Amino acid sequence: MFKKNLPKKVNVIEVGPRDGFQFEPTIIPTELKVQIIEDLVGAGISQIQVTSFVNPKKVPQMADAEKLVRLLPKKEHVIYSGLVLNAKGVERAAAAGISHVEISISASDTHGLKNAGMSFSQAFSQAKDMIRLAKSFHQTIRASVQCSFGCAFEGEVDTRRVIQIVEEYLEHGVDAVCLSDTTGMATPLKLEYLLGKVIPLAKQIPTMLHLHDTRGLGLVNVMTALLNGVTYFDTSLGGMGGCPFVPNASGNIATEDTVYLLESLGIETGIDKTKVAKCSIRLEHFLNKRFSGKFQHEYLLRHSGEGISPVRHQA
Repeated sequence: MFKKNLPKKVNVIEVGPRDGFQFEPTIIPTELKVQIIEDLVGAGISQIQVTSFVNPKKVPQMADAEKLVRLLPKKEHVIYSGLVLNAKGVERAAAAGISHVEISISASDTHGLKNAGMSFSQAFSQAKDMIRLAKSFHQTIRASVQCSFGCAFEGEVDTRRVIQIVEEYLEHGVDAVCLSDTTGMATPLKLEYLLGKVIPLAKQIPTMLHLHDTRGLGLVNVMTALLNGVTYFDTSLGGMGGCPFVPNASGNIATEDTVYLLESLGIETGIDKTKVAKCSIRLEHFLNKRFSGKFQHEYLLRHSGEGISPVRHQA
C-alpha cells in the first residue's frame, strides 16, 4: 500500500552551482565551475541551475554569470537555468542565452529586504513585471516563494501570503511553481498542509520543492512530499548551500543522499550518485571543507584505497 502511493520517476534539479556555490566565501574559478557542471551532466542530471543574475557586490561568487554561461557546452535535453530577482536580472539572463529562469520573491518582509533589498509589497509588485518581461523573451518561467515554511527573522510565515503569491504567479501564466524552505523550517505537517493547498491550485502546473536540511528533516520532508504527489525536487551536490543572508544557514538536501533514498524506494532518477559524489569530493578538496551530505563520505570510506582521500582540515 505504501509503495502504491509513490511515483515511478522523480525529477531531480541540481542547484548546487547556484545555491551551493553562492554560499562559499572562497571564489570558485569559472573553469572549475564549468568542469563540475559538465561532470554533473555526465552523471545524468538534465536540469541544472547554473548561476544567478544578481548584484555581484552582494554575491561575489556569481559575478561571472555571463562568462560561465558562455563556456557551458550545449547539450541536447539538458536545461541550464538561472535565478533572477529583478528586471535587470531577467534582461541579463536573456542576453546571456538562458531560456529558463527562476523568478523568486520572499514571503517574509525581513528576509526579502536582506536578500533582494525589497519589502514584500515591492517584490510582489515587481514579480508581475518580471514575468511579463521574461515572457517577452520567450523564457520558461519557474516562480518560487522563498521562506514558504517560516523565516529565521520573523518566525512563522502566514500561509495565506504564500498562497496569495502562488495564485498571482499562476494568474500570470508561469510554467512551474516552487515552494522554497529557505531557512529549513519545514516539517512534515507544515509541508502536507501547504501542499494540500497549492497542488490543487496549480493543477497541471508542476509544484516543485526546494528543501534545506537545517534541522535534519530534509529527507523526511522529501518522503512526505512524495506521498503527497510531488515529483520535482531541488538538490545540491554534497549538501552544499544556504542563503548568505540567513544566520546559521545550512545546505540543501544533498543530491547523492536524495538519489540514494529514491533508489531505495524503487523510484527512477536517471542519476549516477557515485559520479555526483566525485564532484562533491573534488569541491571539498578545493574548498578545504567537509560538506553536510552523507553518501559522498560513505563513498570515500569504500574507495579510500583507490587514491580518493577525504578532506582532513576544515576551512
